[in-house]
Amino acid sequence: MDSPSPLQAQGIADAWTDLQAQARLGEPLKADANRLAFADPAFLLQRETRGIRIQLEMLKPDLAQAALGIDSTVVVFGSARILAPDQAQQRLVDAQACNNPKAIAWARKQVELSSYYSQARRFAQLVARHTASQRDPEKRLFVCTGGGPGIMEAANRGAHDEGALNVGLNIALPHEQRPNPYITPELCFKFHYFALRKMHFMMRAKALIAFPGGFGTLDEMFEMLTLVQCRKAKPVPILLYASTFWKRLIDFQMLAELGTISEEDLALIRYVDSPEQAWDEIASFYKL
Repeated sequence: MDSPSPLQAQGIADAWTDLQAQARLGEPLKADANRLAFADPAFLLQRETRGIRIQLEMLKPDLAQAALGIDSTVVVFGSARILAPDQAQQRLVDAQACNNPKAIAWARKQVELSSYYSQARRFAQLVARHTASQRDPEKRLFVCTGGGPGIMEAANRGAHDEGALNVGLNIALPHEQRPNPYITPELCFKFHYFALRKMHFMMRAKALIAFPGGFGTLDEMFEMLTLVQCRKAKPVPILLYASTFWKRLIDFQMLAELGTISEEDLALIRYVDSPEQAWDEIASFYKL
């Protein structure tokens, strides 16, 4: 991949500086006719150039991952709100110091949930150790997450613990979601379009594991289930971590009994309750 020339790079930098200045002053963003089209952010951000932006958002992560040999991933989903155990414990200490019953109750819940952070980190370590032991590139698996905090951070952190490449597909949100510090820098991407981000999750996924989470986790999990069910994607292990959580949240058996899904669709998912069990499911599926 050719890098921009110093002149091109300076032109792009100047264009973004001007654009940010316009935004600070509240001025309408205006394209500059005398700028190269690809170095004119105001032009690229117009409604009419949305198709170009979609293409770029598809292409940039694809090229970067291919360059580093990221062909097969294990995608880890889960809540961005689950804290690391030490952080959760500190929240509890702070709440107790303030003698706030409501804050104490909430902090205790966070301490309880933080065990999932540790388990996601442990699972990612197992994936990374497998890859480190593989000479065959086709059998290597790389951890991929949504790039944010919580369970995503835990999984990137587990791979980072083992010195393994790992991917973060972050998303620009109104309340900014910063990428966690454990993502491999060259594989830390930011998306504007949720659809493109989810497509990149699926393109290389050889397995998906969903830890307890909220709307985003459900959205991503059901996207994969639907694609596999409709045979738009190849069958892969789809693991729901923490069977008690998932069985209370979603009654898949009821859907089968009502006929809104087929009985055989129930086989698309597996419940797991430990990092080792989750890894064993993947290893067994691929005979690793």
